[in-house]
Amino acid sequence: MSVLPDPGASRAVLIGTSRYDHLERLPAVSNNLTALADLLSGPLSLRMPTPHVTVVENPPDPATVMNPLRQAAAEATDTLLVYYAGHGLIDPHDALALALPHTHPGRVETSLAYDWLRQILLDSPAQRHIVLLDCCYSGRALGRMSASQGLADQAAVEGTFLLAASAETRTALAPVGDTHTAFTGALLETLRHGIPGGPPLLDLETIYRHLRLTLEARAHPVPQARNRNTGARLALGRNHADLPTTPVTTEASVEPDHRLWPDPTSIRTITGFLTNLAAVREVSGLTQQEVSRRSAGRISTGTISRLTNRGALPAAWNTTAVYLAACSVPDDQIQQWHRTWQKLRNTATKTQEPFTATPQGSTAEQGKARRRFSALWRGRDHRLGSAGAEAPEGRG
Repeated sequence: MSVLPDPGASRAVLIGTSRYDHLERLPAVSNNLTALADLLSGPLSLRMPTPHVTVVENPPDPATVMNPLRQAAAEATDTLLVYYAGHGLIDPHDALALALPHTHPGRVETSLAYDWLRQILLDSPAQRHIVLLDCCYSGRALGRMSASQGLADQAAVEGTFLLAASAETRTALAPVGDTHTAFTGALLETLRHGIPGGPPLLDLETIYRHLRLTLEARAHPVPQARNRNTGARLALGRNHADLPTTPVTTEASVEPDHRLWPDPTSIRTITGFLTNLAAVREVSGLTQQEVSRRSAGRISTGTISRLTNRGALPAAWNTTAVYLAACSVPDDQIQQWHRTWQKLRNTATKTQEPFTATPQGSTAEQGKARRRFSALWRGRDHRLGSAGAEAPEGRG
């Protein structure tokens, strides 16, 4: 089963070299870094908090790469994503090296040995790793490489899905005048626009197969991939070609039990809870106005906006329950959401971390909210109070 990583427990390090002293320059790499960082932090991909995505552009020496990579690897407990764009070299010992601005083709010490990066991945507490290598091979800089051993084999790491561009020339990797390199450009297009007829989640195996077809059709070298354990099932985003493009307006058409809702059981952090809560409405295909209408006015569009864009865990549960039910999330999944909310709330309380930006309200109000929520589960009161009454702001 394909899964999306928890953005709050995941980290990404994007490394790229566009300027070289002794190798062909790759100006499109700079655009790659900017676009990929924005995408990973945005709604079209993993929705990672901006501080969780580190960009290292034109690092002057290996230490400039290794230090932020070590930090990200230590912080990631769900998924660690590492991306490199630039020249890939093979040293005299047939080991992969990543070229830096001052790399000299005949001096291996001036590049970043992939084995160093690989060791950090192996030592990371992250359960899953993604390695994306958009490496250019210039005939003058390549050195030697075994014909039977490709880039993906060179870079394999246990517990990792590795996706590598297998480009032999500068022209194939970065066509003149193009904004992005061929491989990264195709990857960005896939995440932004989706794959018509594809699965609800764009897992790495699906992305790899689509990129092979796309790049081959464009007469570009096709990528290589290696999967260790279950890395192929990890997704980089939802398939936006498969999501509803127009709001649902009739009761008969809003029974989306077949849709792939965000999985609350995979949420480990408050950031992941809030991110997936916002994604629920996206999957439902409903506007905020339609969600409010389906709640019989119990939550307004303003409340929905505050709920899905807040920066802290809701202090109480009732508004979240109404929101999920109005989006047509199945009852058993709403119960899972509730259990995840309780777990995160208890964890935040134990660590004395704030889980709400506003007071919870009086004990009487909390008891009333619990009774309303219990009525929802029993199916005896779908109004959750008088029509048009809205849960107090800040109570979740």
